[in-house]
Amino acid sequence: MLRIDRATYDAIVAHAREDHPDEACGVVAGPEGSDRPERFIPMLNAARSPTFYEFDSADLLRLYRDMDARDEVPVVVYHSHTATEARPSRTDISYASEPEAHYVLVSTREHGAQTGLAGDTVEFRSFRIVEGEVTEEDVEVVESYLFGHSPTTVVYD
Repeated sequence: MLRIDRATYDAIVAHAREDHPDEACGVVAGPEGSDRPERFIPMLNAARSPTFYEFDSADLLRLYRDMDARDEVPVVVYHSHTATEARPSRTDISYASEPEAHYVLVSTREHGAQTGLAGDTVEFRSFRIVEGEVTEEDVEVVESYLFGHSPTTVVYD
């Protein structure tokens, strides 16, 4: 199960809508071994495409160096689909290289970049992808993390 705080959930959805009609992409890093997404890191879709996303290799190298320095790992790898459901494509599956990560997909096919519509619902789904095997998992959105932790603040790097 993916447990994610409301601020990070909202930030992922906002990024997906903001980049529409192109796919948005990014990472949410968290402390190594915690499985808790804490630091929201929106990335630029180097492909600038409505049907494909790609992290810029230099940006990705900087991100991994920064996460290493902070003892973090990519807890969530997210991207959007602009015209299809929030389900990994064959390409998404073939590029999935973080077996411990939650792969989140947001579909903007219904409302695009618009927000605040009556009855506005978001298709936000999470998957584990390990060696080409895809398993959907439940998503629990919490207002803040439990066990005495203060609410998470979305940090933009």
